[in-house]
Amino acid sequence: MLTFEDNIKPSSLPSGMLRTTMLDIPAGMVAGHQTGDARIDSSMLAAPVKALRIRVEDKRIINCNADVNQLVPFKYKWAWEKYLAACANHWMPQEVNMTADIALWKSDKLSNDERLLVKRNLGFFTTADSLAANNIVLGTYRHISNPECRQYLLRQAFEEAIHTHAYQYIVESLGLDEGEIFNMYHEVPSIRAKDEFLLPFIDTLTNPAFKTGSPEADRQLLRSLIVFACIMEGLFFYVGFVQILALGRQNKMTGAAEQYQYILRDESMHLNFGVDVINQIKMENPHLWTAEFREEVRGLIQKGVELEYAYAEDTMPRGVLGLNATMFKEYLRFIANRRCQQIGVDVLYPGATNPFPWMAEMIDLKKEKNFFETRVTEYQTGGALSWD
Repeated sequence: MLTFEDNIKPSSLPSGMLRTTMLDIPAGMVAGHQTGDARIDSSMLAAPVKALRIRVEDKRIINCNADVNQLVPFKYKWAWEKYLAACANHWMPQEVNMTADIALWKSDKLSNDERLLVKRNLGFFTTADSLAANNIVLGTYRHISNPECRQYLLRQAFEEAIHTHAYQYIVESLGLDEGEIFNMYHEVPSIRAKDEFLLPFIDTLTNPAFKTGSPEADRQLLRSLIVFACIMEGLFFYVGFVQILALGRQNKMTGAAEQYQYILRDESMHLNFGVDVINQIKMENPHLWTAEFREEVRGLIQKGVELEYAYAEDTMPRGVLGLNATMFKEYLRFIANRRCQQIGVDVLYPGATNPFPWMAEMIDLKKEKNFFETRVTEYQTGGALSWD
């Protein structure tokens, strides 16, 4: 891991070029002045040191000594392109009209099972995206030593904040008990189990004493990145997405479903970025990707499937919306196989199929869509704002 000083200094200096700072000047000596018996003039100071220009080949995704404050030249153009795409997809929760959701929630047109499904979803996601943001800001960002990747991570952290805002906006709009919803990660076993699975891996990256640079530490980083991208964002979110979007497909809770659809699009990009980072680390550090480690990764993904299936059973103990827990078991196996393929490990569930093909349409949401014609908030440009 790079320290702040590592970040701002060049990795090396040409031979014969010395670095001189005020710390090199004896006490009592200041350029052009005399204090006591000591005198120094500006000619005694070394000329400012010029750092070597960064070359593309100097860059590495982890354990790089090149200046991380210099964005270009790009080495990983895919990271910059994802950053630009994420900015183009910007949205805010208040832009979504919740009027129909509020009226439906106050009516008797939702079953108890549907209400349970909505509240359990919000109970998991309100904490999940906070965990994701903390993992990025306090952990992942420190250990990724490439500026274009860091640029995307900053955008991703902001999007996690938007998602947490969206869940709070839904809770507030529906008049739900905030104490009940926001404490589910403590009080609902199926939610707590998922969070407890994730926390050790997040703790690894956020531990101030953790540093990369050795095979053992680099493998710890890679393991945590796989859990974060492929299991947390790539598996644990998908039961909730299907459930709320299935409500929206039946013209129920359309405002909440609309926000989940935008969140799904964001999270799909987070997942793809995470997979690209994982595969790049593998390419640059092939010694980390041993057969034993690959089997460990498969075991972690399998555990993730089991935890998410238990959550599916808890959120819908009886069939609802034409969905049932058995369908989710197949779906989770299909998704798990996809994650295995994306990072280059053997699939866990040969032959698993996707019972929800319509989910692909949800991910392919276009920015030009006008929020189902319910958009109620317009942005103001800087010149239109009043500062009085």
